[in-house]
Amino acid sequence: MSKHILIVEDEKDLSDTLEYNFKNAGYKVSMSLEGNKAISLATGKNNPDLVILDLMLPDISGLDVCKEIRSNPVSKNTPILMLTAKGEEVDRILGFELGADDYLVKPFSLRELTLRVAALLKRNVPVESDENIILGDLNIDLAAHRVFLETNEVSLTAKEFDLLVHLARHNGRVQTRDYLLEQIWGYSSDVTTRTVDTHIKRLRSKIGSFGNLIETVRSIGYRLNYNSDT
Repeated sequence: MSKHILIVEDEKDLSDTLEYNFKNAGYKVSMSLEGNKAISLATGKNNPDLVILDLMLPDISGLDVCKEIRSNPVSKNTPILMLTAKGEEVDRILGFELGADDYLVKPFSLRELTLRVAALLKRNVPVESDENIILGDLNIDLAAHRVFLETNEVSLTAKEFDLLVHLARHNGRVQTRDYLLEQIWGYSSDVTTRTVDTHIKRLRSKIGSFGNLIETVRSIGYRLNYNSDT
């Protein structure tokens, strides 16, 4: 069955181009020129497998659309790729903190957009229960606060464990340094972004080859990028 993409873009010429491109690539495509309609489509009965979302929309901000999509149980794991104008770095960072997975700056290559969409659609959502998060060979026992890579237990500090859990729960999504500080450390006065970097470095070294999947997103933060083909 063809994957279903929702394109939210108010520039008609660009919207038409994107619709043609993805239909020609074999995708089922839904279109919206407005944010409120996009929320209804993204969270409705025939919700899409992925959303391409422009940040500048005529009725509400794309950031608000992103937030609404992420807060709805139906669409909370739907990949979101943002389209932004050059120079909107603050909006991009806010977008990542609200749950966007990737972004492209206009003008962009259709080929690059198509490749990124394909990559996001391959992303694996972690298998999670009340007691475990599982990503391939990585098994995080939430109840016991233990981590296993294949059959080997990995010794982590409390903050390293919390950091790994957060990244695993948001597999494929960029997490800004400030957001990690807020979520893991509560913005303690003696904590800086270097603390995040140091903990990431230690965490990478402790989880072997899996550590290579924790990617640095320059000037923004980090992303755990696991998929079953890795």
